Amino acid sequence: MSLKIVQIDAFASRPFSGNPAAVCLLSEYPGNEWLLSVAREMNLSETAFLKRRQEGFELRWFTPEVEVELCGHATLASAHFLWQEGVLESEEPARFHTLSGWLTAEQRQEWIEMDFPAAPAQAVADAPDVLSALGVEAKYVGKNRFDYIVEVESETVLRSVRPDFKFLAEVCERGVIVTSVADEADFDFVSRFFAPAVGVDEDPVTGSAHCCLAPFWTERLAKDELVGFQASRRGGVVRTRTNGDRVYLAGQAVTILTGQLHLEVPTG
Repeated sequence: MSLKIVQIDAFASRPFSGNPAAVCLLSEYPGNEWLLSVAREMNLSETAFLKRRQEGFELRWFTPEVEVELCGHATLASAHFLWQEGVLESEEPARFHTLSGWLTAEQRQEWIEMDFPAAPAQAVADAPDVLSALGVEAKYVGKNRFDYIVEVESETVLRSVRPDFKFLAEVCERGVIVTSVADEADFDFVSRFFAPAVGVDEDPVTGSAHCCLAPFWTERLAKDELVGFQASRRGGVVRTRTNGDRVYLAGQAVTILTGQLHLEVPTG
C-alpha cells in the first residue's frame, strides 16, 4: 500500500527556513504505535496526521517521542497541504478537530492565519532549576499549562543561551520559551523554544509557544498586533493578533518534498 506524505517548511517564506513538518492524510487512524513509528521515521519535530470528518478534519500531532496537545507549525503545514492538494478550495477555511478543540485556518494572500486558544502564563515565584538548566538570569518567569516562559534582558542574551538539555528535560513537563524585546525594527519580540522532554531539543519555530508569547507581549507593549521572530538556526516569522481568549497566528509555508509511504496501514 502507498500513502502520500508531504514535507512542508512552516512559518517560512523560502525553503530551508522555518520549521519542517510532515503531513499525511489517512482514511482511518491506525493504532498510536504506527503513527508514532511514522513520526520517528520522519524524524522531524512534528508529523501531522489528518482524517476527514463531517465538519472538517481530525488532526493529530506526533513528535518522534510523544503525541502532543497543540502544535502551530504542523497545523499551518496541514492547512497548506489541504489547499495545495486541492482537497479544499482556496477560499474554504480549514477546520481541524484536535486535542485542543476546534482550530481554523484561512488564507490571507501569501499568509495563512490560524485561530488558536490563548495560553497566557502566570508568574511563578521561583524556578531555579529551569534557570540553572538554561544558564541565564531572568527578568520574569511564568508558566502556562504547557511551558515555562523566561524573559531575559536582551536579544544578545537570548541568542547566547546554551541549555543543559538533559537537565532541562528533567525539570520541564514539555518545554521552556525564552524571549526578549527584539533589536531589529522589523520585529516586536524574539524567542527561542526548548523541549527536550518531548524529544525536541530546540524547535525551529513554535506556533503553540506564540499562544503564550502573544498575550505576554501584547500586555507589555500595549499592541494587539505584533510580529515575532523565532531566533533558531533556521529562523521564522510569526505574526500575532490577540483578541480576548483567542490568538491569531499567521505564517507562510513552502512545500519541500512529496513522497510515498510504502506501508501497510493496520486497522483498529
